[in-house]
Amino acid sequence: MERCRFLKNVLIALVFCFASINLVFAQHSAYDQHQAFDPAFLNQPGTVYRDGSGKPGPRYWQNRPDYKISVTLDPKDHTLSGTDEIHYTNNSPDDLNYLWLQLDQNLYKQSSRGYVTAKMPNPRYITPDFNGGYTIQSVEVELNGRKYKPKYIITDTRMQVLLNKPVSSRGGEVTLRISYSYPVPPFRQRTGYFETKNGPIYAIAEWYPRMCVYDDIIGWNTLPYLGRGQFYLDYGTIDYRITVPWNYLVVGSGELENPKDVLTSTQIRRLNKAHHSGRTVMIRSAEEVGSKDSRPVHNGTLTWHFVMENTRDVAWAASPAFVWDAARINLPDHKTSLAESVYPVESDKPDAWGSSTQFVKGTIEYDSKHWLPYPYPTAVNVAAKQGGMEYPGMVFCGYRDSGDGLWGVTTHEIGHTWFPMIVGSDEREYGFMDEGFNSFIDIYSTRGYDNGKFVPYSRIETSMPLAARYLKASGQPDAIMTYPDVVQRNYVGMNNYAKPAIGLYLLREYVLGHKRFDFAFRTYIRRWAYKHPTPMDFFRTMNDASGENLNWFWKGWFYKTWMIDQAIEKVTYVQDDPAKGSLISIANLDKLPMPAEVKVYQSNGKSGSVRLPVEIWQRGGKWQFEYDSTSRLDSVVIDPDDQLPDVDRSNNKWVRRDLKQ
Repeated sequence: MERCRFLKNVLIALVFCFASINLVFAQHSAYDQHQAFDPAFLNQPGTVYRDGSGKPGPRYWQNRPDYKISVTLDPKDHTLSGTDEIHYTNNSPDDLNYLWLQLDQNLYKQSSRGYVTAKMPNPRYITPDFNGGYTIQSVEVELNGRKYKPKYIITDTRMQVLLNKPVSSRGGEVTLRISYSYPVPPFRQRTGYFETKNGPIYAIAEWYPRMCVYDDIIGWNTLPYLGRGQFYLDYGTIDYRITVPWNYLVVGSGELENPKDVLTSTQIRRLNKAHHSGRTVMIRSAEEVGSKDSRPVHNGTLTWHFVMENTRDVAWAASPAFVWDAARINLPDHKTSLAESVYPVESDKPDAWGSSTQFVKGTIEYDSKHWLPYPYPTAVNVAAKQGGMEYPGMVFCGYRDSGDGLWGVTTHEIGHTWFPMIVGSDEREYGFMDEGFNSFIDIYSTRGYDNGKFVPYSRIETSMPLAARYLKASGQPDAIMTYPDVVQRNYVGMNNYAKPAIGLYLLREYVLGHKRFDFAFRTYIRRWAYKHPTPMDFFRTMNDASGENLNWFWKGWFYKTWMIDQAIEKVTYVQDDPAKGSLISIANLDKLPMPAEVKVYQSNGKSGSVRLPVEIWQRGGKWQFEYDSTSRLDSVVIDPDDQLPDVDRSNNKWVRRDLKQ
C-alpha cells in the first residue's frame, strides 16, 4: 500500500512537472508538430477523373463551347449589339436538363449584387452613376434537329436556360442563339471606353453571354460575378466579327482573318515586315492617326473578322486614335508569334508605350523558354485607362504608365497567358492560382529582361525580411484558400498575389532547389494545360513530381496563416571543451516549420554552415545538434542569408557573452 501510494505521488509529481514544462514552453512557442505534420491532410483518394498523384485521371472530361459572334459597336450612344451562337458539347457523364450562362455585363446594373456590395466612395469594379447590363432580345435552342424558344431565368449575372429535353451525356450537342445588346460602361477596371484627344478607345471584354463551366467537382459553377473574383471558362473555338465605323482600327484575340478588307496595303506590308523583325515596326504612326490615307475606305462601316482556337475567351479593342506597332516574338522550336501594341498619341513616348511591344516580346520569350511555349498567333497590349487586365492573346494596361510601371503591369498581364489562359484554373474560387502563380513567374521574367533593369519591381516577393514585416503587420486576416470576394479589401494584394508568389519562391530557392522545383512546376503546367485543375491537383502534382511530401507547407502557408520564427536558444560545449565540439540548440517558435540553415563563427576565424531538413521538427519545436568546432564560438546565426520570412529576427543570432556590446 505504501509503495502504491509512493508511486501515485511520483506520478502526480511527474504530471505536474511535465505540465509546468509544457506551460513554460507554450509561453514561448506556438508550434505543434502534430498539426504541422498532419497525416489526415490531403489524403483523400483520387478518382477516375483526378488521380491521386495530381494528374488528370483516365476518365477526365470537360465540356466544350464553340462560339460564333457578330456584333456592332455604335460610338454615338456607346452601345454594343449583336448575336451570340454557342455550339455546346456535353462530354460529361451526366444528362443536362438545363444550361447555365454567365452574363457578366449585368455587374453594371445598379441592382446587381456586385454594385450593391461595392465599397463606396471609390469602388474598383463598377462605375458609380452608370446603369448598364444586358438586354436579351431573344433566346433560341436547337437540339436534336428541333428549334424552339426555351424558357429562361436571369438572376443577377447568370442565366439559366430550361430545356424541353436534356442534352445527352458523353457527346450530346446543343446550339444556343442569343440576340443581345448592352451599353458599354465608362472604363473602370476591366472593360469600357474612355476619351482621348483623337477619339474614344474601347477596350471590350466580358462582352458576350458565355457558358458556365460544368465540371466533376461541383457540377455547374454559378458563383455570381461581383468584380474581384474573376472567371472560370471552358475551351473552344471563338469565331467573331466586329463592325465599327470606317475610321476605327480594331485589334482582337486570335488571328485577323480579313486583313485585305480592313487594312491598307501599306499596313499589310508593314505587318509582314514586323513578322520578320525583332525590332519594333510602326504599323500606323502618330503622324498618321486621323489621316484618311490610313484607312482603306472613307465612309460607312468595316467588319473585322477574328478567329481564336482552343481558347477560353476573347477580347478586343477599337479606336480611331490608335498608334500601332509590332515585332516578331521568337519561340522555341523555331516558331514565332507577333507582339503588338496600340495606344493613343498621348502615350507615344520612348520610355512609355514606345517600349511596350519590346516588353511584350521579352516577357513571352522568357516565359516560353522556361515554362511552356506561347500558344497564340499574336499578343496585343492595349493602352486602357486604369490598372491592368488579362485575356487570351490580349491585355489592357494603363495608358499613362511608363518605365518600370509599364514593364511591371505588362509582364504581369502577359504572364497570365500561362495562368489561367493555358492552365485553366477557377479564378472565381481560387484567385491565387492565377494571380499568385503569375506573380511568381513575374519575378524571373523581370530578372531575365534587359539584364535585370526592372528587378526592384518584384522586391516584396524576393525580400524575405520585407515580406515578413508585411505578413506580421497585416495580421493575415484571411488564408490564401479564401474566395477572392471574401478576402478583406486591403489584404487582396498580399493574399492573392504576393503571399502565394513568396511561397513558390521559398520552395524554389530554399526547399527544393531550381531543378526539382522547375521539373515539378513544368509537369503541373503540361498536365493541366487547357484543363481545369483544383488546388489539390497542384499540391499533389508538386509532391509527386518533386518526390517530396510538402503537405506541411501547403497546409501552413496556403490553408492556414501560420508564420515562421526560428531561433537560436543556447550554445554549450561537449564536456565543456570547445575543442571537442559544440552543442547548438535551435527552436521553431511559430507554427510553420521550415528547413534550417545555421551559420557558425569560431573565435579562431573559421566558419561553417549546417543545413538541417524540415524533419528535425517532426518530434517537437526544439532541436540540438553537434558542431565539429575546434575553438570557442563567437556567434551562431540561423537563416544567415535572410532566406526566410522570419517574423522575429531578434532571436536569430547568439553571440558569446563577452563579445556583446
